Amino acid sequence: MIFPEPDYRASTFKVETSPAIWGQALARLPIAHALQSWAWGAFKSRWEWSATRYTLTVAENSSNPLAAAQVLKRNVPRLPYCILYVPKGPALDYNDKPLRSRVLAELEKMARREKAIFIKIDPEVVRYWGVEKERPNPRGAQFVEELQKRGWRFSDDQIQFRNTVEMDLTRSEEDLLAAMKSKTRYNIRLAERKGIVVRAGNPADFPLIAQMYTETAVRDNFTIRPIAYYLDAWQTFHDAGMCQPLIAEFEGTPIAAVILIRFGDKVIYMYGASTHRERKRMPNYLLQWEAIRRAKAQGCTTYDFWGAPTTFDETDALWGVWRFKAGFNAEVVHTIGAWDYAARPFWYWIYTSIMPKYLEFLRSKNNT
Repeated sequence: MIFPEPDYRASTFKVETSPAIWGQALARLPIAHALQSWAWGAFKSRWEWSATRYTLTVAENSSNPLAAAQVLKRNVPRLPYCILYVPKGPALDYNDKPLRSRVLAELEKMARREKAIFIKIDPEVVRYWGVEKERPNPRGAQFVEELQKRGWRFSDDQIQFRNTVEMDLTRSEEDLLAAMKSKTRYNIRLAERKGIVVRAGNPADFPLIAQMYTETAVRDNFTIRPIAYYLDAWQTFHDAGMCQPLIAEFEGTPIAAVILIRFGDKVIYMYGASTHRERKRMPNYLLQWEAIRRAKAQGCTTYDFWGAPTTFDETDALWGVWRFKAGFNAEVVHTIGAWDYAARPFWYWIYTSIMPKYLEFLRSKNNT
């Protein structure tokens, strides 16, 4: 029997102002992410953005939304325009093509109404699984084709990691350990033998973790934001009951840390930091294993290592991090990435092509 496709023309895209109702909406929807949480929007609203949350509902079932999108807005200096961004969203059932089309149409209309140069989305829709993209996801391919037909463009600015590594926590601890590479298991046990102890942290540890994060950035040559940004983010997530810091110590001295963000049945290893001290004791391996064990003990089913290379070779900036994560033998997930809808094509070209070159020119002048 062939069933007719659902008709969403009677649905309503409305603003949601209640944190509790927003949280309930996300809990009911698939592919809802921590960056769509109320806490993340509240945090970003203190850092040059404003956040508005929208749900798609039908009148007879308004308490059970079909989709949700937390939209961040930032004004463009000296222009009467803005940019819009739906981080790791929107949340909906991407297997439902009419629903996808309805939500995209609303976002496109919103971009025009809000005088946006463009709106960006980057939902966690899987395109492939595996390092070599061994297992394609037909639904992901269909959604990419739909985006292209509607005039969306694959973004040159992939704000979040496009790919990640996820571990299935429904297996036993013994099976998780057995699946790891032998060198990773060895380093976990070495850290235990060498006196590394992992403890749960609290907000009082955030300044210490931030200091270690700064040291990590200098040592590994990556750019970070002002420390106040991270302290604000971690505190906001902690106040929402989503953040758990873990600290690795040797003889009572902190030498490494992770910030774990829990949302639904997933824990995300969102931030990691370490000092130069006692690195031969392999604290990061035990720290990750304890994070995995605690996530599993809390009933979570997925541990997200948060980030994997775009190209799996030594030219990728994440190659060194990937070699560490690969030892845990979790699954590589390639998503469709971030896509832009240019509501104002001329200004989109200026914003994405001309402005970056101009800013680079100014930086070069200032460095001479």
